[in-house]
Amino acid sequence: TSLPVVILTVALIDATRVYRLSRALALDASVMDYVEVARARGEGSLWIMVSEILPNTIVPLAAEFGIRYTFAILFISALSFLGLGVQPPGADWGVMVKENLQGLLYGAPAALLPAACIATVTVGVNLLVDWFLQRSSGEISEEMLK
Repeated sequence: TSLPVVILTVALIDATRVYRLSRALALDASVMDYVEVARARGEGSLWIMVSEILPNTIVPLAAEFGIRYTFAILFISALSFLGLGVQPPGADWGVMVKENLQGLLYGAPAALLPAACIATVTVGVNLLVDWFLQRSSGEISEEMLK
């Protein structure tokens, strides 16, 4: 399987989840008082979406991005490990783990290195998203106190 097919598969699997969450967040934010005030002021739909709805939905969407990105990395690696994803000679951590799996019987840590890379990237992305969320919620709470 080629890389574009794998990417398209992951995108199609995750698109419905992201769409449902985005729609639910936008519908919740669109009935808030600040959106009604913006409509009463005569603001356009694009301005309301960009200035009122998006800033109030970006934090849950960023958290969802971290979850989905981690899922995509693990899913692509698992597909490649099972032989359904990127095929050799294409470079993929799942393929590298599969090719070096027999070395574990002899004590060679070659299979553990790509697995450690997968774990490092997924944990790193989650920490980055957590930092962003903490920073964003801190700024939001400081603005509310002013």
